[in-house]
Amino acid sequence: MNLKRKYLPLLLGAAIAIGIFIGGSLDFNDKSDSLFTSNSKKDKLNRLIDYIDHDYVEDVNTDSIVDVTVNGILENLDPHSVYIPKEDMQSVAENMKGDFVGIGISFYTFKDTITVIRTIENGPSERAGLKGGDRIITADGDSLFGRDLSNGDLVKKLKGLKGTDVTLEVVRKGFDKPLKFKVKRGVIPIVSVDAAYMLTNNLGYIKINRFAESTYKEFKAALTKLENAGATEIALDLRDNPGGFLGVAEKIVDEFLEDDKLILFTKNKRGKVEKSFATSKGSFEDGKIFVLIDENSASASEIVAGALQDNDKGTIVGRRSYGKGLVQREMQLGDGSAVRLTVSKYYTPTGRSIQRSYENGNSSYFDDYYSRKVSGELLDEEKIEIADSLKFTTPKGKVVYGGGGIIPDVFVPLDEGMQNETITFLYRRGFINNFAFELLEKDRDAFKDITKEDYLVNYEITDEVIEEFQDFLNVKRKTNIVFVAYKEEAKLYIKAAIADQLYGNGAFEEVLNLGDNMVNEVINLSLNKDSLN
Repeated sequence: MNLKRKYLPLLLGAAIAIGIFIGGSLDFNDKSDSLFTSNSKKDKLNRLIDYIDHDYVEDVNTDSIVDVTVNGILENLDPHSVYIPKEDMQSVAENMKGDFVGIGISFYTFKDTITVIRTIENGPSERAGLKGGDRIITADGDSLFGRDLSNGDLVKKLKGLKGTDVTLEVVRKGFDKPLKFKVKRGVIPIVSVDAAYMLTNNLGYIKINRFAESTYKEFKAALTKLENAGATEIALDLRDNPGGFLGVAEKIVDEFLEDDKLILFTKNKRGKVEKSFATSKGSFEDGKIFVLIDENSASASEIVAGALQDNDKGTIVGRRSYGKGLVQREMQLGDGSAVRLTVSKYYTPTGRSIQRSYENGNSSYFDDYYSRKVSGELLDEEKIEIADSLKFTTPKGKVVYGGGGIIPDVFVPLDEGMQNETITFLYRRGFINNFAFELLEKDRDAFKDITKEDYLVNYEITDEVIEEFQDFLNVKRKTNIVFVAYKEEAKLYIKAAIADQLYGNGAFEEVLNLGDNMVNEVINLSLNKDSLN
């Protein structure tokens, strides 16, 4: 499974704009009924906040009360209408825009020092000459060595305005004195296409982790690269992809669907219907397409899968998707915060709504993963609950179902080895990446003449390395883990982490996919000329 996958759906949904502070302040010397002449619910909230602010016996942070009020209102709407506090807006905007301004490194605080794991390809730090393993001890003369700074504080030291310089003092192995680098901050892409490479002579693979503003451009470049490499078939991996911009999903579908084919339609509360159709721009309309989905593929991911499935285009492989068929719009609240409000529902070309029920509340809704695991659905397609009343038929007569996600054409059960909770936990906490870094630091020069191709085929993680990993976890991280049942899986993850730090550019995914059951199933389907495409 891809390192960047999320084992639980963590979706930023949507929120509503409310006029908490609309109108002037109240005159608290006159508590007459004239204050409530409008009798609106909005005025009631306004006045309650003002009363607390003006008359309550103790000082109260009314901003926090407003936040609680907004969240309370949104919880009574749907699970995907959400509030975005002011302090979170920048990171949310960067994530959806697909870039930020910085120096272009991934780092690890190793022995009280910021240490470069690797530089971003063609980024400011790489151009300036920084390398993996460099220890940054000062930034513009401000010492970073040995200071008790959080990762957030460190990022603030390195981020800044586009085009501004930061002078870094670096300790590098083999040099007696620190080196100085002047790095000009620039726009750093937040990559949404994790990998794009050939699985076989004619089958290309593209992994998308979300649908940001920059995703289509990344995807188109990847598709073109694979077409030039001889790809006549594409495996589009949307596992653990929580979605994003609807318009980006439409553009990607357009690459595969013939002209004038319906991609989806949306409907708002007033019944207004808006339809989206494929255009003549698609470059892969004659190619074969496989879409990989799982229980964490949501929203825009489901738009792609549903549009292709309903148009009898391609083969959907994996497990039933998340089940989010609601469309949100971001609305500013005037103080730097915002809400994302559900404004319409979307439907696949056959008319399916794939939105799961949220009648039992948000907790039950977001715990659906565990419900599927308990029911056995993740291991046995016969356990998938299907509503006959939500049966639809594609133009070629294939039966598809609405009411809770996209059901794949070819089911692949959960791999309880590669996706077990222990390894997932160790990755999410950064332990595997940190261990891989420390392993490399012992003798980074040993890898300088090894090409990525040689590494993928020939490099092996030994049992001794696994024992080192156990010691790393049990001594340094205060865990008590022994790899018995999942030793081979742990080896593959460590090998993938090292590949990522050495080579980047999708090397991590290339290693993990060697042991990925769903990818292997797609390869088998590709080789089988009687597959569902």
